[in-house]
Amino acid sequence: MAKTEWDRVKVRLRDEVGDAAYKSWLRPITLHGVADGAARLALPTRFMRDWVATHYAERIRTLWGVENPTIRNVEIVVEAARAVAAAPVAPGAVPPLAAAPSPAVAARVSAAVQTLAANGDVDELGAQLDPRFTFKNFVVGKPNEFAWAAARRVAEAETASFNPLFLYGGVGLGKTHLMHAIAHHIRERNPGRSVLYLSAEKFMYRFIRALRGQDTMSFKEQFRSVDVLMIDDVQFIAGKDATQEEFFHTFNALVDQGRQIVISSDKSPSDLEGIEERLRSRMACGLVADIHATTYELRLGILQSKAEQMGVVVPQKVMEFLAHKIASNVRELEGALNRVVAHAQLVGRAITLETTQEVLQDLLRASDRRITIEEIQKRVAEHFNIKLAEMSSARRSRQVARPRQVAMYLAKQLTSRSLPEIGRKFGGRDHTTVMHAVKKVEELKEGDHNFAEDVELLRRMLQS
Repeated sequence: MAKTEWDRVKVRLRDEVGDAAYKSWLRPITLHGVADGAARLALPTRFMRDWVATHYAERIRTLWGVENPTIRNVEIVVEAARAVAAAPVAPGAVPPLAAAPSPAVAARVSAAVQTLAANGDVDELGAQLDPRFTFKNFVVGKPNEFAWAAARRVAEAETASFNPLFLYGGVGLGKTHLMHAIAHHIRERNPGRSVLYLSAEKFMYRFIRALRGQDTMSFKEQFRSVDVLMIDDVQFIAGKDATQEEFFHTFNALVDQGRQIVISSDKSPSDLEGIEERLRSRMACGLVADIHATTYELRLGILQSKAEQMGVVVPQKVMEFLAHKIASNVRELEGALNRVVAHAQLVGRAITLETTQEVLQDLLRASDRRITIEEIQKRVAEHFNIKLAEMSSARRSRQVARPRQVAMYLAKQLTSRSLPEIGRKFGGRDHTTVMHAVKKVEELKEGDHNFAEDVELLRRMLQS
């Protein structure tokens, strides 16, 4: 009787919330029985129990009350997924939610990970850590101090503090440096904790290899038995459904065991395109820390620190020139300093402002003319007095669509980005939409003198 009622409730829930939410949260629920006006339901992890209790418990109670008015309460508990662990799994299949590995298996895999790390052969599982990327060598400034403080807290905590810690920012701003610094600090402070750092690309590669070799259980044991899992550039798995599915379950298993997860990306969880909603919600449930674009003072501090590490004396005027001219990212800034120092050492000439300009002339030219799509969107939105968010919105009114077309046109004219890349920056639009925008703006420029002047003014402002 109770099972029949629960089956009917599930059908109505699926109709209400949709297939994706149903599969993620409600399908794993098992019925434990009904007694004294209360239905008892179970989920395999605390994380899922808490989510369902918060978002769906009241609706379940209401629907069940329609089926059976004597049901006045719904209790949701946690139960180890015995059925999943015992059920046969087809080769290469990914079960809905794997149970945590047994203590014996966990100890064996953890020992294997630690042995790999101790031997320096971590490429068998993760990626080699860069010895230069430590907290000691990280220059802290206003744009990155929050991310740095969060990373230090995670590295020094004995148990998971912010789970996950999600670091995001543009290219070359220090995300990978902080990831490596966390791993170095944990290994030095507590060698017994197993730390696994790798890129999202390598995670996907190892998962595909496990599928092909019909060895997914070993893959799960390896990744779900570490104490700290660190995934760099998670945006890489956008659009890769099978990899996202596995990462989702790995994430779930580790959080439920109280293990630490650290993730980095070029965008915040809410802005990641091609990532399933359930995974985005997981990644946003801990601490999200962004790293802003560097300031002049921070760039100058980075250059001074780099010169000290290299053991060279660089004139202050050269430092200031580089900090002013190369503002795109830290990686490019350090690369410029390396070129200047290498040139001076190889040809035997002193480091001066003149030689710096000569050695870096190609880089300085590129830096001078580099304009980003984000900058174009911001400037156009301000000019036409619309919200920046409208550049990516679905609104098609002329008041919004025209400025958006102008921004697409300028992005095509002033950047080297491809049409598909430009379309993705405007709310994931197709490249044909960008082509239409460019053609439309060109037609309007020919027939409307005032419009043409507006576009030309925006172009000059962006290039100045």
